[in-house]
Amino acid sequence: MLNVSRRLIVIGAAVLAMWQAPVLAAEVCAVDDTGKEVCLEQPAKRIAALSPGATELVWAAGAGENVVAVVSFSDYPEAATKVPSVGSHTRMDLERLMELQPDLVIGWVTGNPPEQLEALADLGLPVFSIEPRTFEAVSHTIERLATLAGTEEEGFAEAERFRQGIARLEIKYRDADPVPVFYQVWDEPLMTVNDEHLIGKVITLCGGVNVFGDLDRLVPRISPEAVIGANPEAILAGGMGEENRHWLTRWEAFPGIEATAKDNLYFIPPSLVQRPTPRMLEGSQLFCRKLDNARAKR
Repeated sequence: MLNVSRRLIVIGAAVLAMWQAPVLAAEVCAVDDTGKEVCLEQPAKRIAALSPGATELVWAAGAGENVVAVVSFSDYPEAATKVPSVGSHTRMDLERLMELQPDLVIGWVTGNPPEQLEALADLGLPVFSIEPRTFEAVSHTIERLATLAGTEEEGFAEAERFRQGIARLEIKYRDADPVPVFYQVWDEPLMTVNDEHLIGKVITLCGGVNVFGDLDRLVPRISPEAVIGANPEAILAGGMGEENRHWLTRWEAFPGIEATAKDNLYFIPPSLVQRPTPRMLEGSQLFCRKLDNARAKR
């Protein structure tokens, strides 16, 4: 442990020296989702993204070529799979991360252990923490990352593309007939989302009514009996993997649920709606089509 600590101190000193070197570029600043202003003496050139969603957002901001470290399950875009991994979002190899000499770390507010982010900050690394919880926040996050990376032209264009795509869906479905929906975000334990969760906002966007929308927790645990009692007209689930719909199988055993009786059991590839990235537009479009299918069966 002592040797590791000494190596971290040495690496940290090297990073500090790099930051203290004179630069010609103008300072760039942005406020993260904890309310902290992060300023860089020059746009970031070596970025560490500490969640799969952060990795996607950095690429969306036009700075993918600057990513030098990711965590497990950072599988989109394909180029992200070639970037060195420094562990998982809950257990990072801090020594390995420091060896890669990032000049900006993108943290996850509720996903990364606070003590690890604090350790990185103590070692002199700028940590920009994100957690977009609305569609507009997704666009705004892309714009802030583009500002920090000096890729405003590409990043702001992508943010606006997403913003306009969501706006079109809002117009299309604002008068849609409501569909009671249960969205299953996890299987064991059985979990869903409330209306404050970004997935809950996808349900509302598409004219759905989240049958568990008024629960207090963002991602509450529930029982199968609660789902049966709520009697949703449509059940949508992600599952483990982009093509694995086995989470829906359990509901086929309950023909008394309206969703089962009408065969409104729909699979949604999880990465399209469970990561707060521009791909949520594609996921929302698919989600809306599933609810259109349910309406057509009335």
